[in-house]
Amino acid sequence: MENLGYYNGKYDLLENMTVPMNDRACYFGDGIFEVAYCRNYKIYALDEHMDRLYESAAILGINIPYTKQQMCDILYDLIVKVDSHEQHIYWQVSRGTQPRDHAPAKGLTANLWVMIRPMKIKNTYEPMKLIVLDDTRFLHCNMKTLNSIPTVLASAKVAAAGADEAVLHRNGRVTECAHSNVSIIKDGCLITAPADNLILAGVARAHLIKMCESFGIPVKQQPYSLDELMNADEVIVTASSMLCRPAATVDGKSVGGKAPELLKKLQDALVKDFMDKTE
Repeated sequence: MENLGYYNGKYDLLENMTVPMNDRACYFGDGIFEVAYCRNYKIYALDEHMDRLYESAAILGINIPYTKQQMCDILYDLIVKVDSHEQHIYWQVSRGTQPRDHAPAKGLTANLWVMIRPMKIKNTYEPMKLIVLDDTRFLHCNMKTLNSIPTVLASAKVAAAGADEAVLHRNGRVTECAHSNVSIIKDGCLITAPADNLILAGVARAHLIKMCESFGIPVKQQPYSLDELMNADEVIVTASSMLCRPAATVDGKSVGGKAPELLKKLQDALVKDFMDKTE
């Protein structure tokens, strides 16, 4: 198949799939999601993505009718049906199906959606253009929910500016990007926002932290400001789609570029980890 859509056991080409209008995802965005990349029909960091999905489900009280292993098995059964071995895999779990009512009915069973498209992971070494935007999202950013209107609005502004991503901040405190995490390197130390309710602690962010620790690079998980970002030795954007990309500009002003050897050491190690685990 060229691509694949899946809903509660049924699958077809994405353009042929339909879902019930009473799915709570359609009314309220009442659900959670994950995104991962596949190479050689191997899904990178799948266990970590599943852990985060089930953690969000527990916080929201969503009843997933599968164990983590069963969910992994479903994804692996689906990816081999797609022609390309390099894939973007998106899966979401909505709370369930019922006539529109803000209060969820008792005993709802979650619905599973999966969308698979051919896509290569982005070039980790290509510098990015960033813009700065106010973080107007709600205060539960640690849950990867379907409520993404602020991200949609930010992405429209990014596209209009001819940029790649938006750095979000709350009163000058950097939180994350619209689709990714952002960290900085200063004086040989990685500084990244704390994994509190203001950010979604990304899987790629966790990999960057672990790689730094393996090299003996100090890591500080603490708030930092826009001024600190603009004056950092390197600005690093992490996401499953790009692993570890540097920023070259923020709002048209040059940033980073002061610790290229350290940056490349981390990039090379993270790319090698991805390649090794998807061979």
